Amino acid sequence: MKFPSADALPQTPLLVINRAALERNITQMQALCDAAGVRLRAHGKTHKCSTLGRLIVERGAVGLCAQTVGEAEAFVAGGITDVLVTAPPPAWAGPRLAALAKTGATIGVTADDEGQIDRLSDAAVAAGTTLGLVVDLDLGTHRTGAYPHEALTLARAADAAPGLRFAGIQAYLGHLQHMDDGDLRRSADEAAFATLKALVAELTAAGLAPPVVTGGGTGTHAFDLASGVFTELQAGSYAVMDVEYDDCGPPGGGAWPFEPALYVAASVVSTRHKSHVVVDAGFKAMSMDGPPARVISGAAPGSLWRPMGDEHGMIAHPSMIDVLKAGGRDPLGFAGAVTAADADPARAFPTDAPKVGDIVWLQPGHCDPTINLYDALHVWDGERLERWAVDGRRVTSL
Repeated sequence: MKFPSADALPQTPLLVINRAALERNITQMQALCDAAGVRLRAHGKTHKCSTLGRLIVERGAVGLCAQTVGEAEAFVAGGITDVLVTAPPPAWAGPRLAALAKTGATIGVTADDEGQIDRLSDAAVAAGTTLGLVVDLDLGTHRTGAYPHEALTLARAADAAPGLRFAGIQAYLGHLQHMDDGDLRRSADEAAFATLKALVAELTAAGLAPPVVTGGGTGTHAFDLASGVFTELQAGSYAVMDVEYDDCGPPGGGAWPFEPALYVAASVVSTRHKSHVVVDAGFKAMSMDGPPARVISGAAPGSLWRPMGDEHGMIAHPSMIDVLKAGGRDPLGFAGAVTAADADPARAFPTDAPKVGDIVWLQPGHCDPTINLYDALHVWDGERLERWAVDGRRVTSL
């Protein structure tokens, strides 16, 4: 990617998307889904951006997934007309989801117990509308979802509830998406497929054939599309990718069919030390629930980014990484190592270290929570930046 010049950036830290890479990723995933005969319902929690969501739908996706009520509201307001809320909603959410369905949008919602089904039914009836009810299944993530043996009872409850229509079953295998062991990822996914196929047969025999079997993700997409059981894929991170997915590798091995498209631009603000320079991107600019962000451009090859507080991060020069490691994680040890290196006349300041005012480009470790830190995506087409609001961060107040 030819990155924008410093003069083209309105400020830093700035979240930037390479539009060409984004478009290629969207096109590639849609082609894979089309070839497999599986609908793509891309997960909007990755980007929380209705403009990006519309682009994905325009390229062939049936709609979007939303993880929260606020995301669903933003997507519908932004022109997305088919949204599935993939987490069982809080007790207060029923009236707001029913209100979305009143706009004419097709709104699906997941549930994993009968109380949730009753509340959603009451809200839909009160609003004079219908919600699609998808039974959420737990096949190992143990976050939400009913065990498979409970699915028939819940499907019957959804089918009988006024204001609801039984819309299918969901099985998101989040615990498999980033498994480093590719063979184990495959075998665990295939075990889940066997369970799902048996469950579909059970529901079908009971007269409740699920209209949709939805789930899957970027880290298992190839297995999911080949499974013969999923009718809908919920992948999301493929659109922009991140270090975590790069590290774990694609399902089936080889090279990813998707490429990095998401970056954070950071400005160098201080160069007082031989071991590292300081940029204006720290904890508040980069989610740290995954691997550290990767230095892509603007610094010597092999440089490392590490946070140095809320607003700052270091770019450690590769020739000095041994010095920093020797200092250890103890703050006093780190400070002593840096001070000693600065005072050592045998060590010169690296001539290829960034200078104050330079831009260093970073690839986020985990895309979803990093995007959630920003108000907008700045989409670079090679000539100009276009601002796309991350409008799904909004939670509408009652």
